[in-house]
Amino acid sequence: MQTSEFSKEEQARLVERIQSHFKKEFDLDLGRFEAEGVAEFFSNVLGPQFYNRGLHDAQALLAKQIDLFNDAVYQLERTSDA
Repeated sequence: MQTSEFSKEEQARLVERIQSHFKKEFDLDLGRFEAEGVAEFFSNVLGPQFYNRGLHDAQALLAKQIDLFNDAVYQLERTSDA
C-alpha cells in the first residue's frame, strides 16, 4: 500500500489539533515532537483500519449503484410481439 504523506501545512494543523485535544481532555501540554509522535503512532496503527473501512464502504456503495443500474436496464427491456 502506498503511504500518504501530509504537506507541512496539514502536518502543522494535525499537530495543533492533537496539542489542543490533549490539553482540553487531559490537561497535558504536548510539544511539537510529542504531538508528531502521537500522530505518527495513530497513523501507523489506526490509519490502515480506517483506509480499509473506506475501501469497503466504497465497494458496497458501488455494488448498490450497479444493482440500481441493472434494475433500470431490466425495466427498459421490451418483449417481442411475435
